[in-house]
Amino acid sequence: MKAIIYTSVGGSDVLELTELPVPEPGPGEVRVRVTISGVNATDWKCRQFGHVRGELLYPVVVPHHDGSGVIDAVGVGVDPARAGQRVWLWDAAWRRPGGTAAEYVVVPQRQAVPLPPDVSYEIGASVGLPAVAAHACLLAGRDAPDRLGPGALAGRRVLVVGGTGTLGHAAIQLAVWSGAEVVATASSPDQERRVRAAGAQHVVDYRAATAAADVRAVAAAGVDLIVQVAASAYAETDLEVLATGGTVAVYATEGRGQVTLPTAVLMGRNVRYQFVLGTTLPPAAKDVAVGDVAAAVGAGALDVGDASGLPLLRFPLERTRDAHDAVQAGSAGKVLVDVATF
Repeated sequence: MKAIIYTSVGGSDVLELTELPVPEPGPGEVRVRVTISGVNATDWKCRQFGHVRGELLYPVVVPHHDGSGVIDAVGVGVDPARAGQRVWLWDAAWRRPGGTAAEYVVVPQRQAVPLPPDVSYEIGASVGLPAVAAHACLLAGRDAPDRLGPGALAGRRVLVVGGTGTLGHAAIQLAVWSGAEVVATASSPDQERRVRAAGAQHVVDYRAATAAADVRAVAAAGVDLIVQVAASAYAETDLEVLATGGTVAVYATEGRGQVTLPTAVLMGRNVRYQFVLGTTLPPAAKDVAVGDVAAAVGAGALDVGDASGLPLLRFPLERTRDAHDAVQAGSAGKVLVDVATF
């Protein structure tokens, strides 16, 4: 099978297209013929900085956690009826050498989630890690519900900073699906169009001098939850717009990733910070997230493409280097690698 691999850490030039044996599913596993592979920031960071202390966990790595395709073989203990099922994939490369940047991938059956017949492979390859991490962010608040779904966040105000990114986009859509009132940030007319297309009811420019006042104009008592992409850059503004007892859920680092906070102010207002990394969430939390994300996908609440505010940037498998570079450069949209056509 054709596959993208790397055998050492480094820039995108360490990625190479090669031929590998088609893997066989073991007990409890399924093999998926990959249609589309989704690329996330985690993928290029693992490639460039290694898995643990600058080292790779495996001598040969096929990258990418997310994807979509069709199950074509099952292992012992898996219902044979799953063969031929359309699925979306998550965590394919987490603590495993083989990700979705290949014509075939083998994963535990729980990581191949049925994709409804009316849902595109593009959506399937785009949810995965961004939606699972967004789910964790949205449930990080005080007195949060156990699950997301219609009405679960009713009466809550959520501020999504970085709503044009893949996780921010998923956070907006999941929050709106769950009944929250969503404020999203934008710093250009195109960004405003995109976050409104995702479902945000209010938009503010978080870089403006009036940002805090603009948020307070639509949430006088402050927002209950901030889904934050740049915690150190916006720490001061976050505290100005966060309600007493509110939560900042941080899912990314920027610059040196150092956040300086006024301890006494945080204590006095009972504010909490929750840092979120989708791949290291506890298995039980991942299962809950995947279940809720699958429900949102089935309900049509998670969508991608320009009309929904998340343009798609597509590359063929042999241009996976370019796909990694696009994600690393902060491309506006979801980066996908086309692996096969059914």
